[in-house]
Amino acid sequence: MKKVMLLLFIASFSVIFGQDQKLTPFKIDFIRFDGDAFLGYDSFGFYYTIKNNVFSKINTRDTLEYKNISLGKITKVDLQNPLKIVLFYENFNTVIILDNQLNETQKINFSESIIPIVVSAIGIASQNQLWIYNSMNQQLGLYDYLNNDYKTISVPFTESIRNYSSDFNVFHWVDNKNNWYVCDIFGKIKSKGIIPDFDSIVIINESQLIYSKDAVLILYDLEKGKKTEIEISEKTFKKFYYKDQILSIFTSAGITNYKITIP
Repeated sequence: MKKVMLLLFIASFSVIFGQDQKLTPFKIDFIRFDGDAFLGYDSFGFYYTIKNNVFSKINTRDTLEYKNISLGKITKVDLQNPLKIVLFYENFNTVIILDNQLNETQKINFSESIIPIVVSAIGIASQNQLWIYNSMNQQLGLYDYLNNDYKTISVPFTESIRNYSSDFNVFHWVDNKNNWYVCDIFGKIKSKGIIPDFDSIVIINESQLIYSKDAVLILYDLEKGKKTEIEISEKTFKKFYYKDQILSIFTSAGITNYKITIP
């Protein structure tokens, strides 16, 4: 009888610890916010928003704004370098670069470039360059915005881009079949595998990402093949954002910030 009880205990212990564990972040603060989009933070304590197509940079004392009605809707914002903020206006095939005071330092209309470029994805890269996905040839390239020079670096993509992100050295994208790829500045492409279906997604590094599905947040480790649910108090949310172990949840009421340690 003792042996049976011992075996049952060991079996139940194995089942419990064989399952993916839940991750509970620590709530830091809440910011009341009325806007259309929350874009994230920089290292200087400012957070960035869009409301009525006005791009704003905000802290506890100051609010800076930039708007350009003639270019229509802001499609994408790249905040990696707070001294060179990139705003993409897809309908006008145009990029605006702003300084840290949100002064316009450069305007790039790709429809006027020597090489035909129709941009559908963009991000800031190293060495005064921009990542450019040119939908005319379905290839990834790098645009030197100081010298007005463009070079194609990848082979044509076989599927359309569903989601993308980038840093100074690599460009990540997930295609419409949920295949995850990464390309470096030399044009070398690596397939990372197929990821679970998602409503929205934030790529952390080349093996981990956070995605939401039906208002549930999941940390997914591709190398380990492990899914870990992230427990937050919000039952619904508009968007989430992650950077430097801070998870921000954007709802109609405002922004809740959590401290989270990614294992």
